[in-house]
Amino acid sequence: MAHIMVVDDERDVVTLVRFLLERDGHLVTTAYDGGEALAKLGVEPADPAASLPDLIVLDVMMPIFDGFTVSARLADNERTKAIPLIILTAKGEMRDLFQAAANVACYLAKPFDPKNLRARITEILARQK
Repeated sequence: MAHIMVVDDERDVVTLVRFLLERDGHLVTTAYDGGEALAKLGVEPADPAASLPDLIVLDVMMPIFDGFTVSARLADNERTKAIPLIILTAKGEMRDLFQAAANVACYLAKPFDPKNLRARITEILARQK
């Protein structure tokens, strides 16, 4: 299956999404804030040997760097700019900030339907093949 990174400061959300994705056979990497995500992806600090996921599920409101900042930094990096993002947020007004982002494949408002999240992930991964 695929390697998926889940980035959210709400540990319950990370636990739920990780459980769902691992049950579907995916390898899941987690991060609990934007800084940790960028470090694991080898963006800040730069690490060209860092393993990259096939997809990132990204929360908006987080400490260190918010989802908008993480999305922008990933889009500006040659190694990470093509990784599709699923944006998760309880902040509906934030959606407009991501509409122009080329790397955003999908936007889901919290609370999200787990079946819908899994369906979107399946669709996005199928388009990558």
